[in-house]
Amino acid sequence: MGTALIYDEEMTKYKLLWVDPACKIEVPERLTVSHGALVRNGLTDRCICLPVREAVDAEILLVHSEEYLEAVKQTPHMTLEDLKEFTLQYGDVYFHPNIYHCAKLAVGSALQLVDSVLMGKVKNGMALVRPPGHHSMRSAANGFCVFNNVAIAAQYAKQKYGVKRILIVDWDIHHGQGVQYCFEDDPSVLYFSWHRYEHQKFWPNLKDSDYDIVGKGEGAGFNINVPWNKVGMENSDYLSVFCHVLLPIAYEFCPDLVLVCAGFDSAIGDLEGEMCATPDIFAHLTYLLMNLAEGKLCAVLEGGYNLTSLAQSVCQTVQTLLGDPLPPLTNLTGPCRSTLESLQCVRAAHRQHWSCLRHAVDLPTFEISTIRIKSSGEENKDEAEVWEEQKSPEEKIWPEPPKRVSPRVCSAVVLPDGVVCPDACERLSSSEDLGPHLLTLKKDFLKDADDSAVTALSRVFSLIDKMKNNEIRNGLALVGDAAMTMTCVVQHVAAEVDSRVFLVCVGNGNIPGHIIEDGKTLVVQISGEDTEEQGSKYYVPVCLKKGCTDTSGFAQAMFSLLLPLGYQHNPSLVLLVRMPGSGVCDIMWQQLTALLQSFAQGHTLVLLQEDDKACVGPTASILLGNPAPPLGQLPASLKEDAEAVERLRSRLQADWNLLLATAPENGGTDEG
Repeated sequence: MGTALIYDEEMTKYKLLWVDPACKIEVPERLTVSHGALVRNGLTDRCICLPVREAVDAEILLVHSEEYLEAVKQTPHMTLEDLKEFTLQYGDVYFHPNIYHCAKLAVGSALQLVDSVLMGKVKNGMALVRPPGHHSMRSAANGFCVFNNVAIAAQYAKQKYGVKRILIVDWDIHHGQGVQYCFEDDPSVLYFSWHRYEHQKFWPNLKDSDYDIVGKGEGAGFNINVPWNKVGMENSDYLSVFCHVLLPIAYEFCPDLVLVCAGFDSAIGDLEGEMCATPDIFAHLTYLLMNLAEGKLCAVLEGGYNLTSLAQSVCQTVQTLLGDPLPPLTNLTGPCRSTLESLQCVRAAHRQHWSCLRHAVDLPTFEISTIRIKSSGEENKDEAEVWEEQKSPEEKIWPEPPKRVSPRVCSAVVLPDGVVCPDACERLSSSEDLGPHLLTLKKDFLKDADDSAVTALSRVFSLIDKMKNNEIRNGLALVGDAAMTMTCVVQHVAAEVDSRVFLVCVGNGNIPGHIIEDGKTLVVQISGEDTEEQGSKYYVPVCLKKGCTDTSGFAQAMFSLLLPLGYQHNPSLVLLVRMPGSGVCDIMWQQLTALLQSFAQGHTLVLLQEDDKACVGPTASILLGNPAPPLGQLPASLKEDAEAVERLRSRLQADWNLLLATAPENGGTDEG
């Protein structure tokens, strides 16, 4: 099971044949530079390249009207003047004699990808297609789009494979109103879109794109619009929306298939979006979706008009689908005020529909910061004119995304004699794996311990050294005393200059205070013990009423606390410890293990007590890159647990701005 890639240069064989400033940015080079970057980076050779095919009428008619399809069928035979006149009935789109053929290939490519994923031939994939699709409606082309590729793919998956629940994530900078209209009353499809909106001043200038449009009838709550009401959004803003809106709802929904409207005009340098999120953010957004639906994810290209950031973003997405370690995200300072306002509005609008948001605060009672008051000299101008004059597109400069190098060994294990090494893992057991640590351990850590404990810990230290040198990506150790090993590992790693540890402890147990004194180690402990009064900036105790057995409360802590804290701490090592008798269910443990791979370029060390040897295989499977099993549709978490998590967020957000999900009432600055 690999990653599929679908591309055919045939879809580059149409272009704008007349002058149209609105359409001139949609060019064939969008595909050629994207595919060329994949080739140069050796990614096409690692993918399973699938052939394209044309969609047939019955497939297109899953979404579009017969009258519209018949009209588009006439375009190959039209003169230039006829094409121009035909185009005028639609908005911001152009037609060409070959566009009908290319549009059928674009739809067919999306369906080929869905077929391959749902039949188990590949685990995930990306389709590089033209024309894009998410703006086209039942009987109208719109916004460079002829047929709605992803909407058709969703209907096709439901009809052919009986897929019950589909998540569509649209991270293009424009609202995919065509997808929204297709599924607005359908509870089997959860549609999420963030988009530049600017209070309806940005194209497509629809009231239907605002946060309060949540779906109709049985589909109420299944349409999520996150409006960007200012430009310049950064990586922190994108991550905040994922952590505080999309992921909690998506896990509660529990999709069987994830489709991504992968538009990269939301990346830095694109003059359509005017955003500042760097291409490597798409590596993380992709990964955060890959543990839904047992990894069944299909990304289909939509927009993206800066050819440099487009190509880089496509490469970042495909590398993540292939399983490469994620690049580090630095300087995550928290969401801006405008993002917090949108977050607060979206969460309030959806809290009646999703139990994970039932404790979200009300809509803001203060004036939204981005609703402008006209200044002197602007009174007689149309509001749209004022916004247009304020825009000042400028060339952005950003660094090349860091090279993502996969270590020779993905996962290594330290196991007692007699415990079978999981397939595809490397066992550290020879004398050379002891490293130079034996004397140090005898002297500084384990003066009275027996030789077997010293040898085991020495091998754990050797494993950490190999991760630091990027010889090994991650590892697992089955040890006699998880708490003691945890303390020794933190002290060992923290002794290194510029090291930072993210320690996630699952279950009851004492966390020694001295390991967090230097600010290098951030500890989150999820347990049934109420130690909230002992909490500090670097020790975050999450007490669940039913302990770690409470799947819904555990999930809320993962998205609301763990992910934002981990991203902002930016560790060099993740240490995940399963304490004896933790009670956490195996599937939740696997989901947690998978999500923690978002940090430290995948350098994660998992510590298990010897009594938990049955957990070695499932944990190793996740460390090797396999998707975690689904949690099922999550019930509401206990009121006490939800309130405890909210209290922690409230207490910590002054130090950790990525925890913020509401805007301050006093106005404040535009910084998170």
